[in-house]
Amino acid sequence: MAAHNDSDTFDVGGELTVRRLGFGAMRITGEDIVGPPDDEANARDVLQRAVDLGVDFIDTADSYGPGVSERLIREALDPADAVVATKAGLLRNRSGDWLRHGDPDYIRNQALVSRDRLGVDSIDLYQFHGVDPDTPFEDSVHAFAELQADGLVDHVGLSNVTVDQLETARDVVDVATVQNSYNVADREHEDVLEVCEDYGIGFVPYFPMGGGDLDGKRDALAAVADDHDATVRQVALAWLLDYSPVTLPIPGTSSVDHLESNVAASHLDLTDEDRARLA
Repeated sequence: MAAHNDSDTFDVGGELTVRRLGFGAMRITGEDIVGPPDDEANARDVLQRAVDLGVDFIDTADSYGPGVSERLIREALDPADAVVATKAGLLRNRSGDWLRHGDPDYIRNQALVSRDRLGVDSIDLYQFHGVDPDTPFEDSVHAFAELQADGLVDHVGLSNVTVDQLETARDVVDVATVQNSYNVADREHEDVLEVCEDYGIGFVPYFPMGGGDLDGKRDALAAVADDHDATVRQVALAWLLDYSPVTLPIPGTSSVDHLESNVAASHLDLTDEDRARLA
Protein backbone atom coordinates (compact mmCIF):
# COMPACT_ATOMS: atom_id res chain seq x y z
CA MET A 1 0.00 0.00 0.00
CA ALA A 2 1.25 3.44 -0.90
CA ALA A 3 2.47 5.21 2.21
CA HIS A 4 1.69 8.68 0.97
CA ASN A 5 0.05 10.21 -2.07
CA ASP A 6 0.49 13.70 -3.47
CA SER A 7 -1.61 13.63 -6.66
CA ASP A 8 -5.03 15.22 -6.45
CA THR A 9 -6.19 13.75 -9.77
CA PHE A 10 -6.86 10.29 -11.18
CA ASP A 11 -7.45 9.07 -14.73
CA VAL A 12 -10.64 7.00 -14.73
CA GLY A 13 -10.25 4.27 -17.31
CA GLY A 14 -6.87 5.74 -18.12
CA GLU A 15 -8.41 8.76 -19.88
CA LEU A 16 -11.00 10.68 -17.85
CA THR A 17 -8.95 12.91 -15.57
CA VAL A 18 -10.87 13.90 -12.45
CA ARG A 19 -10.05 15.45 -9.12
CA ARG A 20 -9.92 12.62 -6.63
CA LEU A 21 -12.32 14.15 -4.12
CA GLY A 22 -15.72 13.71 -5.72
CA PHE A 23 -19.32 14.17 -4.66
CA GLY A 24 -21.85 11.47 -3.84
CA ALA A 25 -25.31 12.54 -4.99
CA MET A 26 -27.35 10.03 -2.97
CA ARG A 27 -28.50 12.46 -0.30
CA ILE A 28 -29.91 15.14 -2.59
CA THR A 29 -33.12 13.08 -2.72
CA GLY A 30 -35.94 12.77 -0.20
CA GLU A 31 -35.88 11.06 3.17
CA ASP A 32 -34.57 7.47 3.08
CA ILE A 33 -33.35 8.19 -0.49
CA VAL A 34 -36.95 7.97 -1.73
CA GLY A 35 -38.72 10.69 -3.70
CA PRO A 36 -37.65 14.27 -4.29
CA PRO A 37 -36.07 16.46 -1.61
CA ASP A 38 -38.21 19.02 0.19
CA ASP A 39 -36.20 21.80 -1.48
CA GLU A 40 -35.14 20.92 -5.02
CA ALA A 41 -33.61 24.35 -5.57
CA ASN A 42 -31.26 23.71 -2.65
CA ALA A 43 -30.28 20.34 -4.10
CA ARG A 44 -29.39 21.99 -7.41
CA ASP A 45 -27.46 24.69 -5.52
CA VAL A 46 -25.37 22.00 -3.78
CA LEU A 47 -24.52 20.40 -7.13
CA GLN A 48 -23.63 23.72 -8.70
CA ARG A 49 -21.52 24.73 -5.71
CA ALA A 50 -19.64 21.43 -5.90
CA VAL A 51 -18.64 22.17 -9.48
CA ASP A 52 -17.77 25.77 -8.55
CA LEU A 53 -15.38 24.38 -5.92
CA GLY A 54 -13.62 22.26 -8.54
CA VAL A 55 -15.39 18.93 -7.96
CA ASP A 56 -15.65 17.19 -11.33
CA PHE A 57 -16.51 13.59 -10.37
CA ILE A 58 -20.12 13.00 -9.32
CA ASP A 59 -21.51 9.61 -8.32
CA THR A 60 -25.19 8.69 -8.47
CA ALA A 61 -27.46 5.73 -9.28
CA ASP A 62 -30.80 5.04 -10.91
CA SER A 63 -32.05 3.79 -7.52
CA TYR A 64 -31.47 7.10 -5.72
CA GLY A 65 -34.98 8.49 -5.66
CA PRO A 66 -35.42 6.34 -7.75
CA GLY A 67 -34.42 8.53 -10.67
CA VAL A 68 -34.51 11.77 -8.67
CA SER A 69 -30.76 12.19 -8.22
CA GLU A 70 -30.04 11.68 -11.93
CA ARG A 71 -32.77 14.17 -12.89
CA LEU A 72 -31.48 16.84 -10.53
CA ILE A 73 -27.94 16.42 -11.89
CA ARG A 74 -29.22 17.03 -15.41
CA GLU A 75 -31.19 20.08 -14.29
CA ALA A 76 -28.30 21.59 -12.32
CA LEU A 77 -25.27 20.84 -14.47
CA ASP A 78 -24.04 20.75 -18.02
CA PRO A 79 -22.62 17.35 -19.06
CA ALA A 80 -19.28 19.09 -19.66
CA ASP A 81 -19.11 20.22 -16.02
CA ALA A 82 -18.22 16.84 -14.55
CA VAL A 83 -17.70 13.14 -15.09
CA VAL A 84 -20.95 11.55 -13.91
CA ALA A 85 -20.88 7.96 -12.70
CA THR A 86 -24.22 6.22 -12.31
CA LYS A 87 -25.25 2.66 -11.51
CA ALA A 88 -27.80 -0.07 -12.19
CA GLY A 89 -28.54 -3.29 -10.38
CA LEU A 90 -30.64 -2.28 -7.39
CA LEU A 91 -34.42 -1.98 -7.30
CA ARG A 92 -36.43 -0.04 -4.74
CA ASN A 93 -39.84 -1.04 -3.44
CA ARG A 94 -42.43 1.11 -1.71
CA SER A 95 -40.85 0.33 1.65
CA GLY A 96 -37.55 1.76 0.42
CA ASP A 97 -35.74 -1.59 0.51
CA TRP A 98 -32.71 -2.13 -1.73
CA LEU A 99 -33.27 -5.25 -3.87
CA ARG A 100 -30.51 -6.62 -6.08
CA HIS A 101 -31.49 -7.19 -9.70
CA GLY A 102 -28.78 -7.94 -12.27
CA ASP A 103 -30.86 -9.25 -15.17
CA PRO A 104 -29.08 -8.24 -18.41
CA ASP A 105 -32.25 -6.95 -20.09
CA TYR A 106 -33.01 -4.82 -17.06
CA ILE A 107 -29.49 -3.40 -16.98
CA ARG A 108 -29.67 -2.46 -20.66
CA ASN A 109 -33.05 -0.82 -20.21
CA GLN A 110 -31.84 1.13 -17.18
CA ALA A 111 -28.83 2.38 -19.12
CA LEU A 112 -31.18 3.87 -21.70
CA VAL A 113 -33.33 5.42 -18.99
CA SER A 114 -30.33 6.84 -17.11
CA ARG A 115 -28.87 8.22 -20.31
CA ASP A 116 -32.11 10.09 -20.96
CA ARG A 117 -32.38 11.35 -17.38
CA LEU A 118 -28.81 12.63 -17.46
CA GLY A 119 -29.25 14.17 -20.91
CA VAL A 120 -26.18 12.47 -22.41
CA ASP A 121 -25.48 10.36 -25.47
CA SER A 122 -23.26 8.02 -23.48
CA ILE A 123 -22.77 7.50 -19.75
CA ASP A 124 -19.27 8.44 -18.57
CA LEU A 125 -19.00 5.60 -16.04
CA TYR A 126 -21.66 2.93 -15.59
CA GLN A 127 -21.37 0.75 -12.50
CA PHE A 128 -22.95 -2.56 -11.53
CA HIS A 129 -24.50 -1.62 -8.19
CA GLY A 130 -24.46 -5.04 -6.55
CA VAL A 131 -24.10 -8.70 -7.43
CA ASP A 132 -27.47 -10.41 -7.84
CA PRO A 133 -27.53 -13.91 -6.30
CA ASP A 134 -30.29 -14.89 -8.75
CA THR A 135 -28.39 -13.90 -11.91
CA PRO A 136 -25.02 -15.33 -12.99
CA PHE A 137 -22.45 -12.62 -12.32
CA GLU A 138 -20.82 -13.04 -15.74
CA ASP A 139 -24.19 -12.48 -17.46
CA SER A 140 -24.63 -9.17 -15.70
CA VAL A 141 -21.09 -8.07 -16.51
CA HIS A 142 -21.52 -9.06 -20.17
CA ALA A 143 -24.50 -6.69 -20.30
CA PHE A 144 -22.25 -3.82 -19.22
CA ALA A 145 -19.61 -4.85 -21.76
CA GLU A 146 -22.22 -4.84 -24.53
CA LEU A 147 -23.42 -1.38 -23.53
CA GLN A 148 -19.84 -0.18 -23.80
CA ALA A 149 -19.38 -1.87 -27.18
CA ASP A 150 -22.57 -0.22 -28.42
CA GLY A 151 -21.32 3.24 -27.42
CA LEU A 152 -23.94 3.80 -24.73
CA VAL A 153 -21.36 3.62 -21.93
CA ASP A 154 -17.80 4.98 -21.97
CA HIS A 155 -16.40 3.10 -18.97
CA VAL A 156 -17.59 0.24 -16.75
CA GLY A 157 -17.34 -0.02 -12.98
CA LEU A 158 -18.33 -2.48 -10.27
CA SER A 159 -19.67 -2.04 -6.77
CA ASN A 160 -19.83 -4.29 -3.72
CA VAL A 161 -17.52 -6.97 -5.15
CA THR A 162 -14.87 -9.34 -3.87
CA VAL A 163 -11.41 -9.81 -5.34
CA ASP A 164 -12.58 -12.99 -7.09
CA GLN A 165 -15.55 -11.18 -8.64
CA LEU A 166 -13.29 -8.36 -9.78
CA GLU A 167 -10.94 -10.83 -11.44
CA THR A 168 -13.88 -12.61 -13.09
CA ALA A 169 -15.22 -9.30 -14.44
CA ARG A 170 -11.82 -8.30 -15.79
CA ASP A 171 -11.93 -11.35 -18.07
CA VAL A 172 -15.08 -9.86 -19.63
CA VAL A 173 -14.57 -6.09 -19.68
CA ASP A 174 -12.04 -3.40 -18.77
CA VAL A 175 -12.99 -2.39 -15.22
CA ALA A 176 -12.35 1.30 -14.63
CA THR A 177 -13.50 1.57 -11.01
CA VAL A 178 -14.62 -0.44 -8.02
CA GLN A 179 -16.91 1.07 -5.39
CA ASN A 180 -16.92 -0.69 -2.01
CA SER A 181 -17.51 0.40 1.56
CA TYR A 182 -14.22 1.63 3.05
CA ASN A 183 -12.92 4.22 5.50
CA VAL A 184 -10.24 4.72 8.15
CA ALA A 185 -12.21 2.65 10.67
CA ASP A 186 -13.51 -0.04 8.28
CA ARG A 187 -10.91 -1.66 6.06
CA GLU A 188 -12.71 -4.92 5.35
CA HIS A 189 -12.10 -4.49 1.62
CA GLU A 190 -8.38 -3.73 1.90
CA ASP A 191 -7.69 -6.71 -0.39
CA VAL A 192 -9.89 -5.22 -3.11
CA LEU A 193 -8.15 -1.85 -2.78
CA GLU A 194 -4.75 -3.53 -3.15
CA VAL A 195 -5.83 -5.27 -6.37
CA CYS A 196 -7.16 -1.96 -7.69
CA GLU A 197 -3.77 -0.40 -7.01
CA ASP A 198 -2.06 -3.23 -8.88
CA TYR A 199 -4.23 -2.69 -11.96
CA GLY A 200 -4.59 1.10 -11.83
CA ILE A 201 -8.34 0.78 -11.16
CA GLY A 202 -10.02 3.64 -9.33
CA PHE A 203 -11.28 2.64 -5.88
CA VAL A 204 -14.36 4.62 -4.84
CA PRO A 205 -14.85 4.23 -1.08
CA TYR A 206 -18.46 4.77 -0.12
CA PHE A 207 -19.29 5.63 3.49
CA PRO A 208 -15.91 7.47 3.44
CA MET A 209 -16.72 8.87 6.85
CA GLY A 210 -18.34 5.71 8.14
CA GLY A 211 -21.85 7.06 7.88
CA GLY A 212 -20.94 9.00 11.01
CA ASP A 213 -19.66 5.86 12.75
CA LEU A 214 -15.88 5.89 13.05
CA ASP A 215 -15.63 4.02 16.34
CA GLY A 216 -12.20 2.59 16.97
CA LYS A 217 -10.50 5.55 15.29
CA ARG A 218 -12.49 8.45 16.71
CA ASP A 219 -9.97 9.40 19.41
CA ALA A 220 -7.07 9.31 16.96
CA LEU A 221 -9.07 11.28 14.40
CA ALA A 222 -9.97 13.88 17.01
CA ALA A 223 -6.34 14.26 18.05
CA VAL A 224 -5.20 14.77 14.47
CA ALA A 225 -8.10 17.15 13.85
CA ASP A 226 -7.06 19.26 16.84
CA ASP A 227 -3.50 19.49 15.53
CA HIS A 228 -4.72 20.76 12.16
CA ASP A 229 -7.62 22.93 13.36
CA ALA A 230 -9.84 20.66 11.29
CA THR A 231 -12.90 18.46 11.85
CA VAL A 232 -12.95 14.70 12.32
CA ARG A 233 -14.81 14.37 9.00
CA GLN A 234 -12.10 16.36 7.21
CA VAL A 235 -9.33 14.20 8.65
CA ALA A 236 -11.19 11.01 7.66
CA LEU A 237 -11.40 12.28 4.08
CA ALA A 238 -7.81 13.51 4.05
CA TRP A 239 -6.69 10.07 5.25
CA LEU A 240 -8.45 8.36 2.31
CA LEU A 241 -6.84 10.74 -0.19
CA ASP A 242 -3.43 10.28 1.43
CA TYR A 243 -3.62 6.51 1.85
CA SER A 244 -3.62 5.40 -1.78
CA PRO A 245 -3.23 7.06 -5.18
CA VAL A 246 -6.31 5.27 -6.56
CA THR A 247 -8.89 6.29 -3.96
CA LEU A 248 -11.75 8.52 -5.12
CA PRO A 249 -13.79 9.44 -2.02
CA ILE A 250 -17.35 10.62 -2.72
CA PRO A 251 -18.70 12.29 0.45
CA GLY A 252 -22.33 13.22 0.02
CA THR A 253 -24.41 15.92 1.64
CA SER A 254 -27.51 18.01 1.06
CA SER A 255 -25.87 21.06 2.70
CA VAL A 256 -23.67 23.64 0.98
CA ASP A 257 -21.85 24.26 4.27
CA HIS A 258 -21.00 20.57 4.69
CA LEU A 259 -19.97 20.40 1.05
CA GLU A 260 -17.53 23.29 1.46
CA SER A 261 -16.10 21.70 4.61
CA ASN A 262 -15.65 18.36 2.83
CA VAL A 263 -13.89 19.91 -0.15
CA ALA A 264 -11.53 21.74 2.19
CA ALA A 265 -10.28 18.33 3.34
CA SER A 266 -8.45 17.96 0.03
CA HIS A 267 -6.07 20.71 1.20
CA LEU A 268 -5.22 19.03 4.51
CA ASP A 269 -1.72 17.52 4.48
CA LEU A 270 -1.13 14.70 6.93
CA THR A 271 2.23 14.22 8.62
CA ASP A 272 4.04 10.95 9.28
CA GLU A 273 2.94 11.25 12.92
CA ASP A 274 -0.69 11.65 11.79
CA ARG A 275 -0.43 8.55 9.60
CA ALA A 276 1.02 6.55 12.48
CA ARG A 277 -1.85 7.60 14.75
CA LEU A 278 -4.42 6.57 12.16
CA ALA A 279 -2.73 3.34 11.04
